[in-house]
Amino acid sequence: MKTTLTYIGTATVLIEAGGLNLLTDPAFDHAPTEYPTGPVTLRSLVGPALAPQDLPALDAILLSHDEHPDNLDAAGRALLAGRTVLTTVSGARRLGDGAIGLAPWEARELTGDRGTLLVTATPGRHAGDVIGFLLRAPGDDDALYISGDTVYHDELDDIGRRYSVGAAVLHFGAAVVPYFGEDYITMDGAQGALLTRALGARTVVPVHYDAWDHFTQGREGITEAFTHAQLDDRLQWAERGVPTVIDTSGPSA
Repeated sequence: MKTTLTYIGTATVLIEAGGLNLLTDPAFDHAPTEYPTGPVTLRSLVGPALAPQDLPALDAILLSHDEHPDNLDAAGRALLAGRTVLTTVSGARRLGDGAIGLAPWEARELTGDRGTLLVTATPGRHAGDVIGFLLRAPGDDDALYISGDTVYHDELDDIGRRYSVGAAVLHFGAAVVPYFGEDYITMDGAQGALLTRALGARTVVPVHYDAWDHFTQGREGITEAFTHAQLDDRLQWAERGVPTVIDTSGPSA
């Protein structure tokens, strides 16, 4: 499956695959911005590389979760209206307006003027309800995996057992929010390397590793962990705002 990714910022990625245009976790507010919500205040540091008006016509939005502004902010919410939105079951209830909730391992076919993709929700573990996504074109055995915000846990190993994952977009950052404790609520590089090996993915595109002050690990730490695991050759860094072609064919050992 020919796939082009444009990394916009944090977890926001424009994906051109199977003839469709998909957008993940839209966050387009200007930065810096503070987001106080009860006992938690999140702070953005860097704004998106593209503005909403720069986007092509979208066939769907893949929203890993709706509860945190680094994955869905005010400008991102404005993009949801009138569009196909795939998200968690609880998120679909909160969003209304035709949002489609998917439980882990539930699939939905997306069809546009130029193609069709099968989207399968995958499990995740985060501060709240979250899913990831697997994208496959009809007749294509190899999938593109998008982790969503999650830490590595045993259930994610089932993805590699059930599907052939050629490439993965992984959410990193080793995010820590003291209200939820001192444990990471997104992957660090070591967890990402373990997941990469379990998936058998040939290519890994890191996202969600900078631009917010609750992220504790950036590119250097991710690279170091993958080098230690002898997986650094699988990392493919995407420059913000620049379309990047990735290899989604064939898993590695």
